[in-house]
Amino acid sequence: MEESGASIDARAAPSVAKEALAGVGIALPAGVAMAPLGMALGVLISQSGLPWWTAPLFTGVIFAGSLEFLLVGMILAAAPLASVALTALLVNFRHVFYALSFPLHQIRSRGLRVLSTYILCDEAWALTAHPEARTWTGARILGIQSVFYVNWVVSSTVGVLTGSLIPPSVVGLDFAITAFFVVLGIDAYRARRSVPIPLVALACALFFAVCAGDAMILPAMGAFVAVVLISYVWKRWRVCRG
Repeated sequence: MEESGASIDARAAPSVAKEALAGVGIALPAGVAMAPLGMALGVLISQSGLPWWTAPLFTGVIFAGSLEFLLVGMILAAAPLASVALTALLVNFRHVFYALSFPLHQIRSRGLRVLSTYILCDEAWALTAHPEARTWTGARILGIQSVFYVNWVVSSTVGVLTGSLIPPSVVGLDFAITAFFVVLGIDAYRARRSVPIPLVALACALFFAVCAGDAMILPAMGAFVAVVLISYVWKRWRVCRG
């Protein structure tokens, strides 16, 4: 009986490894495309004067993508902890909605579900946001997520180490975060094809850039979220009224 159980475990182990490798294969192209952005974060950290270990610390512990770019500036400006917390909430609030469709139920182990929740990112959600992913095993899903996590940590570390070799006379690296959000905005427009949304976002940004200066991020994002929510409630009310 013990021999039978051992043989079952021996057959299951290769299956888990095979599924994990399948997940790595699915995520690898997107992971390679994600590497330059991680390197840009590392270079930005290097050029900001922060110690090199800040890059693996940020990416390994925080693992929040675009938020990490913002945190570099907030740390240098000695921003209050409350501002940092609110910024993190606004920037990553989208993850609340990711949880509604991410196939977390496929991961059986409670500890691995916690890990999967922790390392969930935009790219991993995008690759699992279709009906077929609901039949994938937990090993395949974790294989996908591990690619993005490891790639983000390694690429940012490479960026911060090589960034020290770039002369201070080279300028414009701090524009990486601006370029990143511009690309995100273009992708969002292509997905939604809604002209009013980017116009409202631009109006909020310009208004608070004039009124609040360097502290414009929080009020601009807060105002934009408020406008979007009010618009949604208004549309739902009109639908209910017939």
